[in-house]
Amino acid sequence: MSSFTLHDLQASIQDMLAFRELGRFFALSEAFLEFIANTNPTRIVSPTHNNYVFYQYSQDFQYKITRPLNTNLFIESLNESKASFERFANFLIDLRKYREKISSQKAYKKYIEMGSVNKVVYTVQQAAGSISDSFQNPNQSRKKAGQLFEIFVRLIIQELGLVCEPRTVNIPIPGYPGYTMPYQLDLVFSRNKVLVTSETNYLDTTEIVGSVKTTSKDRIDKVFLDKYLLT
Repeated sequence: MSSFTLHDLQASIQDMLAFRELGRFFALSEAFLEFIANTNPTRIVSPTHNNYVFYQYSQDFQYKITRPLNTNLFIESLNESKASFERFANFLIDLRKYREKISSQKAYKKYIEMGSVNKVVYTVQQAAGSISDSFQNPNQSRKKAGQLFEIFVRLIIQELGLVCEPRTVNIPIPGYPGYTMPYQLDLVFSRNKVLVTSETNYLDTTEIVGSVKTTSKDRIDKVFLDKYLLT
């Protein structure tokens, strides 16, 4: 019997303020994998793309089905995930130290080539997303998954020594002098640490704007919308 119930996992991702460090994301992912391993929900293999699987929850959760999980990226083994998360954390520490020279480090050459970073990021995000898929309200599910992914990416960037925060800027409305429109930017980051607070109303010329979305339909248009409105 798992020490974690699906109700426990749902409660965990409800508290956004608790996700202030990468370790919190790793712990949530491990809890989900432990839940899957011990409760053995129905595992559905896609008939058209066999590397994709879904998990179906019990009647208590209206037989909800998770998003498709790409097993070429998703780490299903709890033991493997623990080792992968620890290696990823060490990689970020060394990446901050060696920067662009990291790829020439013998200890990480194969690690980078094998796409291990992608596997960890994918596993963490899809574990959180799969938990959110169990909520009755699908809009709540998508919102939780998106918010957690933004926080996760921000923490990774901060771990590399960059200042990085969401930002809301006030954009003048053409033809209406004195009127502005608040516009939210997912991430604003800078190596020179010019960013002061997330409430700063403007952008510095050395700052970079980043868009963090979990679906293609959101990722594609957001980049162009940011450029258009900021211009």
